[in-house]
Amino acid sequence: MPTPHTPAADPAATAPAPLAVRAPTLLALLGPLAQVAQAADDAAARGTLARYRAGLAAETRRAQDADLARWARYLAAVGVAGAAASWAEDAACWAAVSWGLVEGFIAWQEAQGYARSSIARAISTVRSYATQAARAGALAPEALRLIATVEASARGKTARNRDALRVTTRRGAKKAEAVMITPTQARALKRQPDTPQGRRDALLMCLLLDHGLRVSEVADLRVTDLDSARGMLVFYRRKVDKVQTHRLTPDTAQATRRYLAEDALATGPLLRASRQTGEVTRAGMTTRRIASRVRTLALALGLVGLSPHDCRHYWATQAAQAGADPLALQEAGGWASLSMPRRYVADAVIANQGIPLPAEEPEAL
Repeated sequence: MPTPHTPAADPAATAPAPLAVRAPTLLALLGPLAQVAQAADDAAARGTLARYRAGLAAETRRAQDADLARWARYLAAVGVAGAAASWAEDAACWAAVSWGLVEGFIAWQEAQGYARSSIARAISTVRSYATQAARAGALAPEALRLIATVEASARGKTARNRDALRVTTRRGAKKAEAVMITPTQARALKRQPDTPQGRRDALLMCLLLDHGLRVSEVADLRVTDLDSARGMLVFYRRKVDKVQTHRLTPDTAQATRRYLAEDALATGPLLRASRQTGEVTRAGMTTRRIASRVRTLALALGLVGLSPHDCRHYWATQAAQAGADPLALQEAGGWASLSMPRRYVADAVIANQGIPLPAEEPEAL
């Protein structure tokens, strides 16, 4: 039986269908790349200051807020409208800021009697926020470049020359230089009466003078941070976000044993606040109370205006003079960079070390 003839397949009917070319969904919805990029930039710009502040330590944010409040007072003093704007939150506030305004901020602070280090920090804050405002598109790049050239040196010849030209009176307790402590005075500050308040004060001064803790670090200490049996202190440095361990000095170890045995709480803050009567309470000592107590204890020795930071300065100076390596000093002091410990070490160097000195002439008889 003949096989039915099968017609040849039509090539057009059997060829694969052409691939459908579709625009990427993102570009189809949002338009050309330039428009997408602009939309992304606008969205990022709206949150520039918020993201910047979110990355700062709480202590740094508080310091910057104080600097920006001072900036607002300066602008109000020189008659700038809208001086009380949201400088920390709204990048648009910085749109008209110029290098001349920032230079004027330095001169205004000098006239107000602010310490050189305080002025330098405030100018650094202004430059930081101007940088973020430029990233947000609120401040012109040309303006930022000029603002970045404005500097307020805290140390060095330039700072000394500017200080020589201004009135030397300063605001409140601000000091141009640290209050210097002698080893004899340091020992006296650590030797307090054998009372609840005295035992607490002895431990407080040991932590400041023998370990160089920042006042905020002392206020943060919990009673469980001290291990009297092992002679160790394990504590958190929030400024550099780091947990550190210190071996207690003999004086600190003795003060620790006395305080933990007689006065410390079972849990909670390490250092207990006290009333004017000398009675200790269950509340912890705040940074303000610590600073006030240090001033009071120092006045009894004739030291006026002593601060917790002066005690830290004493600790670092003593360590540098004893030959501490800058890296070891940086680690023990909890500094984020080597610049400060190097400065202490450099200041401790005897400039004419190794230079032969002339022999003394014998006295004539």
